Amino acid sequence: MKPVKIIGTGLNQKDLSKQTADIIKKAQVLVGGNRLLDYFAGHGAKIIPICGDLNEVVENIKTALSQELDVVVLADGDPGFYGIAELLVKKLGKNSVEIFPNITTLQWAASRLKIPWKDIVTVSLHGRSDLLPLLNSLSLNDRIGVFTDKKFNPAKIAEQLLLRGVDTFRMIVFENLCTEAESICELDLKDASKKIYSALNFIILDRIGQPEISLTPGMDEDAYLHQKGLITKKEVRAAGLAALKIRPDHTVWDLGAGCGSVAIEASVFAFKGRVIAVEKEPERVLQIKENIVRMGAYAVDAVCGDMPECLQALPDPDRIFIGGGLGHDDSVLIAAANRLKPGGRLVLHLVLTGSLMRAIKYLNDIRWPVSISQILVSRSVPLCDDMRLESQNPVFIVSSKKR
Repeated sequence: MKPVKIIGTGLNQKDLSKQTADIIKKAQVLVGGNRLLDYFAGHGAKIIPICGDLNEVVENIKTALSQELDVVVLADGDPGFYGIAELLVKKLGKNSVEIFPNITTLQWAASRLKIPWKDIVTVSLHGRSDLLPLLNSLSLNDRIGVFTDKKFNPAKIAEQLLLRGVDTFRMIVFENLCTEAESICELDLKDASKKIYSALNFIILDRIGQPEISLTPGMDEDAYLHQKGLITKKEVRAAGLAALKIRPDHTVWDLGAGCGSVAIEASVFAFKGRVIAVEKEPERVLQIKENIVRMGAYAVDAVCGDMPECLQALPDPDRIFIGGGLGHDDSVLIAAANRLKPGGRLVLHLVLTGSLMRAIKYLNDIRWPVSISQILVSRSVPLCDDMRLESQNPVFIVSSKKR
């Protein structure tokens, strides 16, 4: 069976080599988006437009291959860089495709700015319902390239970032690159949110300032805005995060989040995932949001609501932290256990022995393994010309893994 030839078209037909131009010329089937297919109007090949259901496109390609036809797939930029090559390799197999690379929008944009592109972290918002990959990238990087779509155009992205309190980046918008209508503009997010842009656009977000506080695990309590006494001590927080064993792509729930210290520091570890801080008191939720902005942990979501009811709308978690106690019944614990993904970890910080006994009983009843630690922290305080150690309240750390 002949392999599918996946050809990167660069940004215009001038980017095609003689080799790839000849392959396209000889194609019996041309596959691509309508804009790329328009470049080859009158070609004479059978046309398979890429629009709507990609599975249907793949099946049409398979049918053409079974008929021993020469199939060429046209891809914007480079087909292996947020392009269709990954999908076709997965669906058809490595031996059934040939990939012809080309220059990407990112490379052209970097060349226009006269900057290296090797360190530009790039995300795609094509087909997404949220900005999560971008928000995660903003927390860790100084320059981010963004492939936009109709829903998340530059104005919408700027608007959403402003709503998140992002004020440490400017936006550079590239429109109609490598055409006579090419335009490049540098804008603050407020101005960027008010403009109308060409459908052919790419953006780079450039850092113009650092967060007020540099985020690291084990932050001092006074780094966070919080109500007196309603914050997990940094030593206990560090032990709880260690017990959670968070991986980069995990979804993490922090239930009874208080000022959000555990959720915010969890985002350091779940830097490709999602972290959600749930708190019922509106004043504390406002503090969580302010702490998120002050530390640049933009991907953390703060949810205000009564548990367990408000948990229904949240994505299933890989890790759950419960730090606000168990309350008068076990409804939150039960709901959390039910929603936790198989193999997920549950960690509780408890002060009361009655809550500890209830948690142990419930976890034993559902036959989850239970590990208990007690953390007793003493901190130095001045005394005359010396110092003494002052004990904090002991905390039980209960951890378990869903079977």
